[in-house]
Amino acid sequence: MTYLLSDTEQTADGSWDLIWWRIFQILDAARNFHYITILRDPVSRYLSEWRHVQRGATWKASLHVCDGRPPTSEELPSCYTGDDWSGCPLKEFMDCPYNLANNRQVRMLSDLTLVGCYNLSVMPEKQRNKVLLESAKSNLKHMAFFGLTEFQRKTQYLFEKTFNMNFISPFTQYNTTRASSVEINEEIQKRIEGLNFLDMELYSYAKDLFLQRYQFMRQKEHQEARRKRQEQRKFLKGRLLQTHFQSQGQGQSQNPNQNQSQNPNPNANQNLTQNLMQNLTQSSRQKENRESLKQNSGKEQNGNTSNGTNDYIGSVEKWR
Repeated sequence: MTYLLSDTEQTADGSWDLIWWRIFQILDAARNFHYITILRDPVSRYLSEWRHVQRGATWKASLHVCDGRPPTSEELPSCYTGDDWSGCPLKEFMDCPYNLANNRQVRMLSDLTLVGCYNLSVMPEKQRNKVLLESAKSNLKHMAFFGLTEFQRKTQYLFEKTFNMNFISPFTQYNTTRASSVEINEEIQKRIEGLNFLDMELYSYAKDLFLQRYQFMRQKEHQEARRKRQEQRKFLKGRLLQTHFQSQGQGQSQNPNQNQSQNPNPNANQNLTQNLMQNLTQSSRQKENRESLKQNSGKEQNGNTSNGTNDYIGSVEKWR
């Protein structure tokens, strides 16, 4: 069974996440659950949530339960008074210091009990941020699967290869969203990035790890295809030799004297067989060489865009 952690609509504040996590911890002993999630570019996700709130969305039913209790009103003040925050301007949305939209992806993927849940007085802010980010990275890395909204086709490919299943139709990359329709200047862009600096770092980590996993799986697929072609060549070689020697033996048994006079060189048949085998494999080897060059080229391009840290490489190896 698969549990999907989404970004805004389904698990808006993390309370569902914590409740379901504990339920699954109990059930995991009897059933096999896989934790997966989809991450999104932090700026686009933030703007999308703002537009969602503008339309009147609230999470009043969310209890924000952490470590067995909900937060107090002092620990988690509200950003607005009244029934909802509909019609909220972007500046007002950004100005609220208690806005749970800030660094939402890190908070939802991390273990809040490590930092005292919503009690900000448990540890200094800098230490709290570091613990939350490292916890989110660790949980993300050890999930069975995660994808990126900005890479729909690659996400589909990795999902299918990870769980050995196929979707009935390919994913479609929609780059036009409610968030993309919002026009913001560079100053607002920088401010949103600052409000979500933990999410920005997590997304950079996730993107690098995601692309390495994708490249790893593609290489594995190429290697498997090459292995099958090699097995097929061996099979065809055996069939060719078997057919050749059978026809040769039948001809000699029918008229041994004539065959000897027509074939005075005993090595002629061997040379003919070698030539047939070489012709059979030549085109296949050329195709393999072309694919190998193409694969190495893609590998170099991927290496230029990757940080290449040991932590990422190690996580790819452990993932498989």
